[in-house]
Amino acid sequence: MSDSAGFNMEDIITAKAGGGADELKIEQLKSKLACLQQGKNVLVEQIVERESLVKRLREELASLQTEAYQLERTDQEKNELSQKLQFQCEESERESVRLAGQNKKSEELLAQHRYEIQELKLMRRKLRMKFENQLHHLIDQHKQLYAIIKDSQPKK
Repeated sequence: MSDSAGFNMEDIITAKAGGGADELKIEQLKSKLACLQQGKNVLVEQIVERESLVKRLREELASLQTEAYQLERTDQEKNELSQKLQFQCEESERESVRLAGQNKKSEELLAQHRYEIQELKLMRRKLRMKFENQLHHLIDQHKQLYAIIKDSQPKK
């Protein structure tokens, strides 16, 4: 750093050991010292700026870390909600399958009962027709008996 300003240890040694050109050397040293002080002031300003920048960056980092924590928490809550909804969906699907099975069994039973009702109706119809035939046969027998009885009675 001192080399970049053009001031080094050799210049100091030469200034102490030199003769007539001491004043010239002192002026050069003062000039170099002023340059170094000016450089120091610039560096101090840069350090202050950088410290300020570091402070802002740390604050921003803290803010980003807080936001990241909140986002992770939100993500975790959403994952938990998603799992809960997935579970409920699976439960609903199982319930739907169970109800569909019950519905199918009920429809099968209903079809069976309809078939049985049709069989009973047919059987009753057959019985009614048989009864009607027997009744007609019995009426015919009664008519014949009545005719025989009527014919066998003396005429007046």
